Amino acid sequence: MAPYIFMEKNGIHIIDLHKTIVKIDEAASAMKQIAKSGRKILFVATKKQAKDIVAERVKQINMPYVTERWPGGMLTNFPTIRKAVKKMTSIDKMATDGTFTTLSKRERLQITRQRLKLEKNLGSISDLTRLPAAVFVVDVGKEYIAVREAIRLSIPVFAMVDTNSDPNIVDFPIPANDDASKSISLIINVLCDAITEGLNERKMEREKETASKDKKIEKEEALEEVLEEELEEEHEDLEAEEEEVVEELEEHIEEEFENTTKELTEELIELKKSSARKSVAKKSSDLDK
Repeated sequence: MAPYIFMEKNGIHIIDLHKTIVKIDEAASAMKQIAKSGRKILFVATKKQAKDIVAERVKQINMPYVTERWPGGMLTNFPTIRKAVKKMTSIDKMATDGTFTTLSKRERLQITRQRLKLEKNLGSISDLTRLPAAVFVVDVGKEYIAVREAIRLSIPVFAMVDTNSDPNIVDFPIPANDDASKSISLIINVLCDAITEGLNERKMEREKETASKDKKIEKEEALEEVLEEELEEEHEDLEAEEEEVVEELEEHIEEEFENTTKELTEELIELKKSSARKSVAKKSSDLDK
């Protein structure tokens, strides 16, 4: 902690607040980006001075938190923890679908107690369906198991680090007094505000994407309408041209038919005249004899 200590007075180490501000800004910026990406940050604060502050503030931003005893293996054995959460959900389902009424009084009491215990220890992480993207702890020394599990899984660790702790074991140390409720409240508020800002930006981006998709759909629909109108016009033009061609063909056929009929009639008349002349000539020949 030497780089973050301003001075020592009467055996008490005083933290350099200028460096604290720098580290808070770094942590807030990183948390904002994590929240903006839609991932979860797990807050861990089981010490008396911090649990109520963390529970109240973190609940407002809908992030998971642990303020009771840290359940060993919560990160390294996450599937088992999820089974326990699902068990809590199944008990709730039993209470709503009428299964509870078929059980004896003793069984109902046992299940109710089990539900209360699960709610106390795991209720605040019921929405955590996968491993968190980061972990924030108030006291590195007290929450050493949580820190160790996060390090083992390569999960970034944000932590309030007091003068009696090692800042090198975490990714984002925040030098501060982790025993003072005011100090804890101040840092938690700053980080939660950064997370809220990240969530709001994510929401705005999604709304913009939705709006752009809607505009794209509108443009496509408008283009389809234009194309349909052009196709209808082309179809009408083709029909008109087809009608003109049909009319011309009909006129041509009718004209050809008339001409052919006239020619045939004339030929027939000539044939009749020729036949009549031959008949007359034959009769004259017969009379001369």
